[in-house]
Parts: sequence; C-alpha cells; structure tokens
Amino acid sequence: MGNLQGESLPDGVVSLPVIDLSLGRAEVGRAILNAGKEIGFFQVINHGISDEAIRDMEAMCEEYFAMPEEDRLCFHSDDNGKPNRFFSGSTYETGGACKYWFDCLRLTSTFPIGDSKEDWPEKPKRLREVFGRFAELTRGMGMELLRLLCEAMGLPLDYFEGGLGNGNMAMTLNRYPACPDPGTMIGLPPHCDRNLLSLLLPSTVPGLQFSYNGKWANVETLPNAYIVNFGLPLEVVTNGVLRSIEHQVVTNRTHARRSVGLFITPAPDCLIGPAKEFLSKEKPARYRAVTYDEFYRMHSVVKHGLSSVLTINADGSHHA
Repeated sequence: MGNLQGESLPDGVVSLPVIDLSLGRAEVGRAILNAGKEIGFFQVINHGISDEAIRDMEAMCEEYFAMPEEDRLCFHSDDNGKPNRFFSGSTYETGGACKYWFDCLRLTSTFPIGDSKEDWPEKPKRLREVFGRFAELTRGMGMELLRLLCEAMGLPLDYFEGGLGNGNMAMTLNRYPACPDPGTMIGLPPHCDRNLLSLLLPSTVPGLQFSYNGKWANVETLPNAYIVNFGLPLEVVTNGVLRSIEHQVVTNRTHARRSVGLFITPAPDCLIGPAKEFLSKEKPARYRAVTYDEFYRMHSVVKHGLSSVLTINADGSHHA
C-alpha cells in the first residue's frame, strides 16, 4: 500500500501512499483511512478506468488548449460565480488582487450528467462527449473510495450518497505554461479544498506540492494514477480524524504542466458537522454544523485550514 509516513526522496520529493483498488475491500478501506489520518493525500492505481478513457481525456485537453485563442476566449469570464467558464490566474478567487500563472476551464454539472453538458463549450467537437464520459467514470471511482472509507470508519455505506456527496460535480482543466520567472510567480497559492473529495489526473511534469512536516513536498506521480485528497468538509464530518492538507502548484521555466481535477461536493443546503460516530464524552464536537452554502462562503480558497468561525472552544463557545 505504500509507506503511510511518506517516503522521502531526493530533492524534497515525497512518495504518497499508493492504494491498489484491486485488493480486498477491508485492506483498501484501512489504507485510505490511514492515509487520511497521516498525510491527507494518496495515489490510486488499478482503479478500473481504462487507459483509453484517460488517453482520450489527455488528448482532448491538448486539443482544447491548442485551439485558436479566440475560440477559448469566447467562453472567458471573470465572474467567480459563473459555474462554467474559462479564466486565468489573475481572477482566481481574489477579485484580481493577485496573479497566478495558469489557465483554467471550469465545468459543472448535476449528476447524472444530462442536459448540463449543453452549457459546456461546443469546441473541440468531441469535448462534451469525452469530458462527460471521463467525469462519470472518475466520479464513480470517487464515490467508491468514499464507500470504502465508510466501511473502515464504521459509517453506513451510503453515508455520503445523500446530501454530502450530491452537490453539483465540478471539473477543472488546468494548464500551467512554462514561466519565465518561477521565483516570483506561482501556479496556485497554498490552499485547502472546500469540496468533499478531490480527484486529480496529473501530467508527468512535476509541480504539485503539499505541506509535509512543516515543509513543501513535491509529489512523485505514477503513470495513470489518480492523486486523491480530502477536502475541509471531510475533516469536519470526521471531527478532525481525517486531514485536509494545504497544497499549492509551483511553476517551472522549461515545461508546461497540465492536470484535470474532478471535485465531489455536498449539496448547498446539506448540514456540514461532525458525525455522531466520531463524538463521545472524551471527544466532543470540535466544529459547529453549518449548511454547505455557508461553509463554502466562509472558506476562501486562498485561506489556510478551517475557519475559526466553525471551531468550538473547550467551554463550548464559538467565535461569532
């Protein structure tokens, strides 16, 4: 399953726990739980998503960014509230206050995917078909990871099948061009994810870093493996048992980097709070429950960790 403490490699690279989904359910579930307690990140292999589906998605990504600029810019928007849009780093959750070195196509959909695809770009020709197929396969794998986690934690298998995992699916196609001055320009700032579960299909070009023992560690990726990390809502639901870890993307001078992210999110009106299975007299609730809509608004993506507004003090009070 890999070294759950993270194997230190040369040049600050850390080998994430590698979880093989072809193994027994109990073993896989324990490995996911241990990875969540120790590191908050892991890689998944033998996940059942075919090489063909992955190659199709990678080829479509290349085709999208190879289109004439005007074909991409017709989908451009600086409106952070717009669910489907193409944007660049200068508008990334900051209102234009900072600039980050990346381009992003962000798409959302209800699930199962249906008419939502009509709001996606029309070009390239097969984009809706390829992205839709990839999203369904990847989300299916993500929900299976959550079921395995439930088994290991003693939660009902369908615990995340309702509101907690039933919000709109989001998918991002990210490109980080070669940067002339990597020392002063970052791809994505340090942040924790506000969604429930993040599934990333990276390219072979390094750049993703996560916080590890007080330092930034580079991720060594495996071919066709997904990188998975837990979002802040899972840290709240498990009353701090699972960890949502800060991560960032750095640039480099010579190579462009690409990644595809899929995000499983709660429904806006779903209550996000510690599950009763993680509460006891010795371990009282560390966080108060709020709707996901409120949770999302109080956690800017460029903030680190959980908002103090959610934290319950030892005397039972919380910040107003």
